[in-house]
Amino acid sequence: MNKVNHISTHGFSPVIDKESKMLILGSFPSVKSRADKFFYMHPQNRFWDVLAKVFNDNSFLSENITIKINTLKKHNIALYDVIESCDIINSQDSTISNVEPTNIKKLIQNTNIKQIYLNGKKAYDLFKKYNPKLKSMGCYLPSTSSANARYRLNDLIHIWKTNITENTFT
Repeated sequence: MNKVNHISTHGFSPVIDKESKMLILGSFPSVKSRADKFFYMHPQNRFWDVLAKVFNDNSFLSENITIKINTLKKHNIALYDVIESCDIINSQDSTISNVEPTNIKKLIQNTNIKQIYLNGKKAYDLFKKYNPKLKSMGCYLPSTSSANARYRLNDLIHIWKTNITENTFT
């Protein structure tokens, strides 16, 4: 039986610093990510594979979270989620309710972030809903979740790379 898990907080901190130039936002961490206290930790999620190819850096594939964080920072990538807390059944975005959004404006203060990439439709829709003044900074990218079977890994890599390359500001 599926039961609603009320999550009072996100569970772990964003990866961000003053040198960050782009922010990637998911919707809310999966059960596995919440348990491991880091982003995209479900082995079937293709997020780290996509970043490794887009940035030509296999350090993204390390199982060591500190190496992942250092690699994100090396590429000036900030990482977090649109939702700070919510009610959710397991890891299903379609069941999200009672949303407490992340204060994205505050999150990106004192950074060099010029572009925000939204990993999946739910993240994109919630970003637009709760951050109307930042909408022009948002760029939808197809979800790296294995539940998004519409896109093969190579399709995701191509779409992500094309969008990130076109929108990168120096």
